[in-house]
Amino acid sequence: MKSRTKVVVIGGGIAGCSTLYHLTQEGWSDAVLVERNELTSGTTWHSAAQVTNFGTNQTMIGLKSRSISLYKELSEDPDYPINYHHGDGGIRLANTEAQMQGYRHFASMARGVDVHFEIISAEECGRRHPLISTDNLVGGLWDPLDGDIDPAQLCQALARRARKAGAEVYRNTPVTALTQHKDNTWTVHTEHGDIDCGIVVNACGYRVNEVGAMMGVHHPVASMEHQYFLTEDIPAIKEAGRRMPLIRCPISDYYCRQEKNGLLIGFYEQDCKTWGMDGIDPDFVNALCPDDLERVMDVLEGAFDRMPALRETGIRAVVNGPITYTIDGAPLIGPVPGKRNAFCAIGLRAGLGEGGGHGWLLAQMIVHGEACYDTWCLDPRRFAAHANAELTALKAVEDYQNEFRFHFPHEHRPAGRPAKTTPLTPVLAAEGAEFTVVNGWERVDYIKPSPGFHPSLTFNFDEAFDVVAAEVKNLQENAGLCEVSGFNRIEITGADRHSFLDRMFCGTVTRRAGRVGLGYLLNCHGMVKGEATVANLPASDRGPERVWYGSAAASELHDMDWLSQHIRAGENVQLRSLTNDQTILVLAGPRARDVLSACARGGWSREAFPWLSVRECFIGIAPATVMGVSFSGELAYEIHVPNASLYAAYLALRKAGEAVGLKLFGARAVESMRMEKGFLHWKTDLITEFDPYETGLGRFVTLDKGGFIGRQALLKRRAEGPRKKLVTLKIAASHAPAHGGASLMQKDKVVGTITSGDWGHRVGMNLAYAFVEPELATVDSSMQLDLCGDLFTATVIAPSPYDPGFDRLRG
Repeated sequence: MKSRTKVVVIGGGIAGCSTLYHLTQEGWSDAVLVERNELTSGTTWHSAAQVTNFGTNQTMIGLKSRSISLYKELSEDPDYPINYHHGDGGIRLANTEAQMQGYRHFASMARGVDVHFEIISAEECGRRHPLISTDNLVGGLWDPLDGDIDPAQLCQALARRARKAGAEVYRNTPVTALTQHKDNTWTVHTEHGDIDCGIVVNACGYRVNEVGAMMGVHHPVASMEHQYFLTEDIPAIKEAGRRMPLIRCPISDYYCRQEKNGLLIGFYEQDCKTWGMDGIDPDFVNALCPDDLERVMDVLEGAFDRMPALRETGIRAVVNGPITYTIDGAPLIGPVPGKRNAFCAIGLRAGLGEGGGHGWLLAQMIVHGEACYDTWCLDPRRFAAHANAELTALKAVEDYQNEFRFHFPHEHRPAGRPAKTTPLTPVLAAEGAEFTVVNGWERVDYIKPSPGFHPSLTFNFDEAFDVVAAEVKNLQENAGLCEVSGFNRIEITGADRHSFLDRMFCGTVTRRAGRVGLGYLLNCHGMVKGEATVANLPASDRGPERVWYGSAAASELHDMDWLSQHIRAGENVQLRSLTNDQTILVLAGPRARDVLSACARGGWSREAFPWLSVRECFIGIAPATVMGVSFSGELAYEIHVPNASLYAAYLALRKAGEAVGLKLFGARAVESMRMEKGFLHWKTDLITEFDPYETGLGRFVTLDKGGFIGRQALLKRRAEGPRKKLVTLKIAASHAPAHGGASLMQKDKVVGTITSGDWGHRVGMNLAYAFVEPELATVDSSMQLDLCGDLFTATVIAPSPYDPGFDRLRG
């Protein structure tokens, strides 16, 4: 066994084998996989192994499409062919028009990554799958490339290719401990000796947290018992002369695929059960949980109704084994939060179907620092410290119970709430607040007009449309107040803080005391990595000279990792998170200055406190730090308050606001207003697939200021010219917003992809942002938006249609 290698991958299931193989494809053949038993002896061996293109965002569709392409190539390898039923086709059923509307959106989105779904009627569903009843069906989504694969053969084929490329695989080699050294390299301790390496990958399936504990981390992954059974032969299948397509049924919570001349039927019962919460038997290898068909009788009845032939068919075998889930159902592929040179590929509830793509993207991250897709939807750092085992289990149960029911826009399911709150959460709830969730934080979405107000789940504008319009109107005319919980705030101190930030940002970073600036961080490829405000606070009784770095709530762990790993040896820079200690109250509107002046000493005139200023003060009796910044396009102040004083500050602002018609507003109003101002969202419009010039941020780049991360790559990219450009669009539709991922068409060609969309209540336009072909990025260029299956004209307009001169936010 090697004593030194570049990478050690721990785990011999689909995640580990795919990662090892793809590392060799990226040129890293000095890699090792260690497996505690035999390859595929965990969840992989009992997987139903369905391979579909379907996903609810383009990254997921892209990695699944990559898996299908790889598996087809492996199946056709004359030296080691594997069993892969490619292109049987699959149907996702629907019994409501709302589900069909969602399928039409996903079909529009998939087209942008060259994956082609078909929307079919109930009658066509029955024609393509003669065993199903079409009772109460509306229709379905057809994936022509759906199929299934042999799990063990797939993993052996990947391991074989990795070995041929120079990697090594050590079976029956349990890992006993992990040691990280001062230079951030690792030693992997096993029962057969130690391996020193630069990088460790946790790909341990349901044993993920056994290895996580060796690193001193907990991963938000929980296992669920999952049952399927294999039927006896079904005459209609034998007589069909073709393979049956796969079925996934959100109506009765089951799936099925052909297995020889019978069916494999799997269930997602409501009376489901977590597994392994109190530890896993070391001898649980190639093992199953006890059968419990009583638990699935409710969904089994639904399956019988949908497929009457099952009532006349015997059961040949029952399989009940653990599968892993995360808090949001998507896997964790990427860097381990808070660790250096540690990665993971875990929480793969659909591992066999997606595993080829997971390993492909992870290998790119390890070797190149970034993948070809923006992988935030997979990033392990998207969950913060609230993601404990108890919350993970609650969300795993909820996701399991809704396996085939996608999330609608503005749908926030109830399990595990509230996870993170502020002292104002119950106060705002008493005011009628409806809450959304951001990185676990409860945040006001809008103020309900009545306690029983519950908008429909739809891809159209819902019943909250007029409620949001009223919040925007009052803010535009008077003043509004909004709590922004969980905003990421990092305090940066030390003599080298300014030179450090100058290296991190691609533009000029203000060093002036009492001033605030906005800037962008790039990765080593010159792509947009992050967005942050930088506020320079002078020394006071609250602290020394310091910088407050502020960014999106979701970026809490991501940005701390990025900043901390770029502090050089000997550099006098210290980072301290204030995210969980402070909360922002946003005061906005033309009368906002009157409100602030009524409850805080000091001069707040335009001259005394201009836009992009920062000052420490008191709001009533509450200590606060006020910044003159705006995400709404109106005069606005971010008021940062320690949580212990938050209620006092809130009461003072509400009292001061009585004279000017101050009302509460929420996140939906903010979303509408930021669209009108041309302000972008991190990981919606700001992604690592595009550089700042393509994203319309060239004014924030200062190439002649000296070195910064990504500069050389950016120079090369600028010389090559843009591949796409971000534009603002006006959509000729009034019933629904453009949804992220939807395709923009000219004739039959996809020419762009929507990043975000919403109604601009102040300008009376249906607005969207999209990356489009460069030649279409000029004002008045026109294309067609595929909006849930219908085409609407989308016209490029100038950015910031509301107050383009930025006069209102300067007050």
